[in-house]
Amino acid sequence: MAKINSLQLNILLVVLIIGGLLFFPVASPFISIVTTLPVLISALRSLVHKKITVDLLATFALTVSLLHHEWESAAFINLMITFARIFSIYTDTKARQGIASLLKLKPTTVKVKKGNQFIEVPVDSLRTNQIILVETGNRVAVDGVVIDGFASLDQSSLTGESLPVPKGKGDRVFSSTLNISGTLFVKATKIGTDTQFEKIISLMEATQNQKVGMKSIVDDFTTWYILATAFVSILVYLTTKNTTIVLSLLLVTCADDIAIAVPLSYLAGIARAAHNGVIIKGGIYLEGLAKATTLIVDKTGTLTKGQIKVLHIIPFNHVSLSEIIQISTAISSLSHHPLSQAITNYGKTHRPKQITLKKFQEVPGKGLFATDKQNNSYHVGNVNYLLESKIIFNQTQKSAIKHLETDGHNIVVISKNHRAIAAFGLGDHLRNGVKTGIKNIRELGIDNIVMLTGDNEIVAKDIATQIGITKYHASLLPQDKLAFIKNETNKPVIFVGDGVNDTAALAQADIGIAMGAIGSDSAIETADITLMDDDFSKIYSTIKLSRKVSQIVAQDFAIWATVNLIGLLLVFIFQIPPKTAAAYNFFSDFLPLFNSFRLLNYNFKR
Repeated sequence: MAKINSLQLNILLVVLIIGGLLFFPVASPFISIVTTLPVLISALRSLVHKKITVDLLATFALTVSLLHHEWESAAFINLMITFARIFSIYTDTKARQGIASLLKLKPTTVKVKKGNQFIEVPVDSLRTNQIILVETGNRVAVDGVVIDGFASLDQSSLTGESLPVPKGKGDRVFSSTLNISGTLFVKATKIGTDTQFEKIISLMEATQNQKVGMKSIVDDFTTWYILATAFVSILVYLTTKNTTIVLSLLLVTCADDIAIAVPLSYLAGIARAAHNGVIIKGGIYLEGLAKATTLIVDKTGTLTKGQIKVLHIIPFNHVSLSEIIQISTAISSLSHHPLSQAITNYGKTHRPKQITLKKFQEVPGKGLFATDKQNNSYHVGNVNYLLESKIIFNQTQKSAIKHLETDGHNIVVISKNHRAIAAFGLGDHLRNGVKTGIKNIRELGIDNIVMLTGDNEIVAKDIATQIGITKYHASLLPQDKLAFIKNETNKPVIFVGDGVNDTAALAQADIGIAMGAIGSDSAIETADITLMDDDFSKIYSTIKLSRKVSQIVAQDFAIWATVNLIGLLLVFIFQIPPKTAAAYNFFSDFLPLFNSFRLLNYNFKR
């Protein structure tokens, strides 16, 4: 509502200024003084907050114009400033339309299970763990887990991609997604402001309100520009004693156009990205992304699908397969590591007998340790972890493990009472489009591309070779990844992780990009740039967008510098009067603004 009132006020000022010039020239002094007051108040308000803005320079020009009774000159400057504010409000409103359109997707009612029936109730009355019914054509009102049914959901409100995603029992669903066909029964795990949808809206609103990084360029420019203009004006006056030339100079060099055009470019870029499921927390990250020469990527879940499966099991010491599955499933089920989850999922299909564990410990990046009620001790992890735990392998076991490694498998070894009982060979698959994505990113001039992984050397080399990466580091612990990112000398550094296990690395990097962050609260909060889906090509598209924004900003400054140079030549060579100088400034100021407007129609996916 505040924005609408502000827009109406500025439109009224435009009508007042133009109407006064054309139909009531006698009232020009009064109109010029009245329309100068908002500029003066804005300049004083900025000074109170110890900031120098272009409104201060405009105030100088307007004050001198009013003192010399140059009413038309003052009117032109006020007209340009008012138009600049209208453009700013329009851009701000345009960016917020994305948020408003998302808010329209929020369901107001939902069908909740009451006894044996489903009753329609307001969404605000929902509680976690309640069962809701999502029918064809309805939007999911909660984040939850499907307990029954099957449907195809349109997740474009979160990911930017409209291709339907099949959902069945055990799958996670998210608020605002649309049920295209089918019926789902969903158990609510998150409601209201805790849902992914609400978190994205909050993040977009915070980005919109803060405008992080967008003002910094203009603020730095404004400070030296005003000081330079003031110095030149004083020098011209001391040299010529001609206040008319000084006034013309001030009227030509008012810079409200660049003060609006640059933030407009960053806002438009962020809005276009958000429309395509890429949430950017501020203009500073777009700016940094355009300058980056180093890209560091995590392997599992980023370059690969993260859907690791058990491909081979080699029993040792005559231990039965059923016992191996029983032990491995019981211990791995207590860990969230992708390898542990793969072993757990494999084991559940065999419905093993339960083992009651007495003690459990997870060593990050290495493995798991547990004991049962009979005081049997178990180790589950990589070879190095078991060797550190004093597990001894015979030659046959070493050969079997070596064979699995040579085939490019991830190796997990299990021991019972310090005796190896099995080796698991697990594998993953590349994401679609990763190889092309890496190639495209390299063509942008980002040659230093490094892959980091906790997997062994053979697995790492196999994946790196497939996607065309020559630099990689294997067998890394989480702290090793952090140290590598911290010590990387090429700045700024982009780190891309899967948004689930890489939050520390995302925070450490100059620009952290979380890919496939839908469902991950930590990724949304930690990453500077969040890709809601698993489309690796969006990294390339976002880097291209950042460079386009930087290009537009550079063009804005070039346009501004050119028109100001021409204006100064007109002032000093042809000695144009203040009224003509003000008119020239008015019409030329639209050029960088229109240039920035082009970003509102930028094709992100092209």
